[in-house]
Amino acid sequence: MNNSSLNLNARYGFIAVLIASILWGTTGTAASYAPNLSPLAIGAIAMGGGGLLQALLAYKKILFHLPQIRSYLPVLLIGIISVAIYPLAFYSSMRMAGITIGTVISIGSAPLFTALLEKFFDKKALSKKWFISFVFGIVGVLLLSIGESHSEISTQTIATDQKTFGIALGLIAALTYSLYSWAAKKMIDRGVDSKASMGLIFGFGALILLPTLFFTGSNLFDEPINLYVVIYMMLIPMFLGYLLFGYALNSISASTATTLTLFEPLVAALFAILLVGEQLALIGWIGMILIFVCLTVLSNNK
Repeated sequence: MNNSSLNLNARYGFIAVLIASILWGTTGTAASYAPNLSPLAIGAIAMGGGGLLQALLAYKKILFHLPQIRSYLPVLLIGIISVAIYPLAFYSSMRMAGITIGTVISIGSAPLFTALLEKFFDKKALSKKWFISFVFGIVGVLLLSIGESHSEISTQTIATDQKTFGIALGLIAALTYSLYSWAAKKMIDRGVDSKASMGLIFGFGALILLPTLFFTGSNLFDEPINLYVVIYMMLIPMFLGYLLFGYALNSISASTATTLTLFEPLVAALFAILLVGEQLALIGWIGMILIFVCLTVLSNNK
């Protein structure tokens, strides 16, 4: 494949991750319509249900690759366990440390973890453009989150110990997000079809996630809106979003893909402003600009 074809595929991968980030950015707004449903239940059924759908969609390709499963089994297990842990850690982090801190730690740290995984396990060098884009992106997410929190009226106080534990959970969420992205990319690089790779990781991860609904989803059927919300999140952000993410991993690195997903908090903030009526302080708008700078730099990263 020549350089022009590779560059074109990378562009398509870039666009696919941005579309996925837009879909993921709707989850906060969607969840706000089911305030009585536990965020842990939403995360479990959305990611678990979406994972099962991915496995069903790719079952023929999964069966084709199963005879070679021993060659990628350790990587697959890492991905499965990470998928099961990620949504529980992410939503718990936001509940215990606050939305602002939980978001910044969980989403902002993931690209760095992924880059370190690629550097130490895949011996990939980190480009200066990636580092510059990452700095712009993480500062942008931080300012955006601060801008959102400054515009909210809240009397809630969070104990220091609880906040510390929430930060730790945010780091676990970031690490597991990085691990399943890296694992999927490793399997794809070893010749496993992208749909089969994502279907295996998310399908088996779903078998671990969905049973947690027994403890967190007792009121799932109390109101019709609860079902509407989780069905939307299962089909659109999680199923379609991760299909796009898996497609992108065919042509771009996991570190680039996770850095591009810094676009997600920006989309989430815009939906919250336009549909939920939330306000954003000036510092938050500056953060948005920095995230756009991050994407611009990364889009020119060869």
